[in-house]
Amino acid sequence: MCLGLVAAVQALIGLGDLPLRDFDEATVARVALELRHGLGEAPLLPTLWEQPYLNKAPGLHILIALVISATTRAEQLPSEWTVRLAPALLSCLVVPLGGWLQWLLRPGDRSSSLATSVILVTLLPVARHGRLAMLDGTQLTAMALLWLALLQLNRSRCSALWGAVAGLMASAMLMLKAPLLVPAVAAGGLALAWGREWKTWNNQATAFGGMLLGLAPGSCWHLWHAHIRGSQALWLWGGDGAGRVLLDAGEGSDLGWRVPVIEVLEGGWPWLPLLPFALVWAWRWRQSRWGRWSLACLLTLAGAILPLRTQLPWYSHPLWLPIALLCAPLLVWLVEWPFSSKSAPESPNPPCRWLLLRLPMFWCGLGLLLLLLWLSSLSSIGSSLVPYRSMAGALGLGWCVGGWWLRSATPQRRRLGVICLSCGNLAALALLFQSPLWLWELNETWPVQPVAALARANPGSEIRLKGYDERPSLNWYAEQRIERFQGGPGRRLSDKPQKGCITEGQARRWTLANCR
Repeated sequence: MCLGLVAAVQALIGLGDLPLRDFDEATVARVALELRHGLGEAPLLPTLWEQPYLNKAPGLHILIALVISATTRAEQLPSEWTVRLAPALLSCLVVPLGGWLQWLLRPGDRSSSLATSVILVTLLPVARHGRLAMLDGTQLTAMALLWLALLQLNRSRCSALWGAVAGLMASAMLMLKAPLLVPAVAAGGLALAWGREWKTWNNQATAFGGMLLGLAPGSCWHLWHAHIRGSQALWLWGGDGAGRVLLDAGEGSDLGWRVPVIEVLEGGWPWLPLLPFALVWAWRWRQSRWGRWSLACLLTLAGAILPLRTQLPWYSHPLWLPIALLCAPLLVWLVEWPFSSKSAPESPNPPCRWLLLRLPMFWCGLGLLLLLLWLSSLSSIGSSLVPYRSMAGALGLGWCVGGWWLRSATPQRRRLGVICLSCGNLAALALLFQSPLWLWELNETWPVQPVAALARANPGSEIRLKGYDERPSLNWYAEQRIERFQGGPGRRLSDKPQKGCITEGQARRWTLANCR
């Protein structure tokens, strides 16, 4: 629970300091604002610029709309902090839920439960995507609670309650990214079938009845959506779900399966080196509940995400929970060896122990490298590293000292080593979120706020973008839809000066003037 509070504090640092980004954040914000004003053709049906919004169900958008209603006057544009608050706080819940999930998989193993929460709170992708006005962080929390409820169904006195919780979390996922419910349920179902766990349910009928009851809200919304919008409602499942597997549905990278692999390789530090050992160890321990569930969840989700024809970096977000479940017991083993094998002699030993025990030196070496980068940023040669200086220093010190202490012969000193590794990551994340670097996508193209100010200064004029695709963030800050210029009359934001046009050069000069 304390780590959950740490995650919440971390999520609020600098939350509203940077503008909303393209495309998801600005789109989510606009859909939420229109829900708040009731612009849809029927209650609870989302619209985007007063046209049916068919890409996602409005679960998170409705919550953001409630926050907007409570904090912002109707005529005001909501702040970035207001838009991001609900997803940031909901995403933090995965930290304690991940620890609780590990506790059910490894009963009595308090250290592994704590290590799972530590890994989740220190991972950059979990912390960063969770604080964005996007669905991925909230979706990960709902998936964790879904699996947790399935694990609790063997409790005879509470089978109806936990069945209802599982159904409600399935409804929550139907109201977020509905197609992801299929692999999430398949992962839990595979783990249950692998261990034949349903045989331990004393009241199977009660459990399934609770599930159906909890599933009713999400199912009813989809039926209502189909009733009002007809065949258009199928796009939510076909275009955004199966279409991404079979077709190039929507924009994204053409690297395919490499995108989630690269995201895991980039974002899993410092715990990523534990993953190969953890996979082999879980397979050796596949007769245990932890081995079955961790392997089934990771392999099922990876099998659903890797084949997608169109990939975006955040599609890999669901993988972080099973990765944390896998790596946490191995991190505990690094701290408690050789005493861990004495306390649980029936458990198989981790693979390649001679190599695993050298991981602390690897972390120490990475920390020294980061400290050298920090030192070089103090000189004229490394002046380009100045924006990253404080983060490199925090990470370098934490990893170097933590890796060194993990080499100690005493478990007490090795525990301090894990604490140093974790504190180095937490300090670096706090420094990152206080800086403008955490939302690096804003640097990919020109800033929209100065151009939005120009658009608001010309009320009633029809403005178009020439030479650029439509920018949802520009639409949000301009409080009007500025579409791409296709020819015909109207004022244009173009790359060439023309009579009566707002040019790109003017927009950039406006930006520089405001920055000064």
